Amino acid sequence: MELKYKLHMKHILPLILALCLFTNCSKDDAASKDYTYYYPTEEASITNENIPGSTEAFDPKGITIANEKLYVINGNVLEIFNALTLEHIKTIKEYKKGNTTIALTSLTSVSVDAGRIYVGSTESRLFVFDEITNAGISTVGNGQWWQTFVHVFGVVAKDGLVFVKEKEKSIKVLDATQITETSDWNLKPIAKLNTLNGYTEVYSLDVFDGNLVVGGRDAKSYLYYNIANIKANAAASLTTPIEPEKVQFVDIKPIAVSFSKDWAVTSENVGSASYLKLYPKDEFIKKNYKAALSVSDILGQNAFGTIVGTAQLNDRIFLSDNTNKKIRVIKLNKSVIAEQNN
Repeated sequence: MELKYKLHMKHILPLILALCLFTNCSKDDAASKDYTYYYPTEEASITNENIPGSTEAFDPKGITIANEKLYVINGNVLEIFNALTLEHIKTIKEYKKGNTTIALTSLTSVSVDAGRIYVGSTESRLFVFDEITNAGISTVGNGQWWQTFVHVFGVVAKDGLVFVKEKEKSIKVLDATQITETSDWNLKPIAKLNTLNGYTEVYSLDVFDGNLVVGGRDAKSYLYYNIANIKANAAASLTTPIEPEKVQFVDIKPIAVSFSKDWAVTSENVGSASYLKLYPKDEFIKKNYKAALSVSDILGQNAFGTIVGTAQLNDRIFLSDNTNKKIRVIKLNKSVIAEQNN
C-alpha cells in the first residue's frame, strides 16, 4: 500500500517570511545575530492500510526505534517497520519458545536493548524476544495479576536494567541478567519506584545520562530517578519505594518522553490540546523546560490527538497518535535566519 506523504509548502513560505520580518534588525545593532527556528511538516502516516493482510483497526500505543527499525504496539500485536522506507517488515502475534506458544493480547509498550525486544501487556506479562530472530527468550509473569506484575503499562530497558511500570504507582526494576532462556517466570525485582500518582494509563519512560525519566501524566510532572541512587538503595526500596525528583506543573500533563541524539522528544496534554515538544536534552535533564519546538498541530492544520509514544530517527519524528489511530511521521525542519546590520 502506498504511503501517504504530504507537503505544505504554501504554509511554509508565509512562515519563513514572517520569521524574516520578525528578525529584521535596526541600524543601531552592534553585531549581527543568527536565529535558529524549528518547524514541523507532516511527511507520512502509518495506518492498518500499510500492513499487508491486516483487517483489524489500527490501535497504536508504545513505540521505539532500534537499528533503523520502528517497533509499534498495535492492539494485540507488535508491528515492525523499516524506519527509513516505512515498509512493513513483520507482524508478531505470538510468543513462541520450543513447544510453548502464547498469543499476544492487550499490549501496551515496547523497548529494545542489547539484542532483546521487551513487550509489556496488561495481561500481567512481560514478553522477551530475540531482536534478530524474534524467537521467544523468556516471559516474566504468568498472566495472573496477583503474581509478578499487576498488569504492565510501560517498559524501558537500558544499561542492564529493565524498568516495568505497573498499575497505579509502581515501577519494578529488574536486572537484565535475571532474564535468561531458563529463568523462572516469577522473578523478584531488585528495586521498586513510586510514581506518586497513577492508575491504568499507558506510561512512557526512557533513560538518559544516568537517570530514568517518566512521563508522569497523573503527577503532572516529569519524574526523575537517579540510577546510581536506585542501585545504592535497592534493598530498602523493596519496602519503601523510591520517590522521584520533579518540578510540579499546574496544567501540563506529560504523556510521552524519549531521548534522541539532541532532544527530549515529548508529548504533553494541556487541557484538551496535545502538544509535541522538543527540549534540548542536556537542559531537560536539568529540569530546564525551555522548548525549542512546541506545536499542537502542523502549520495550523491536522491537530494532534493524544500522543502516547514518541521516537526520532535523523530528521524524522514518529508520533503514536492513539486518538487518530495512526503513526504520524513528522519531518523536523531547521531554519537559520541571519540578522543583517546596515
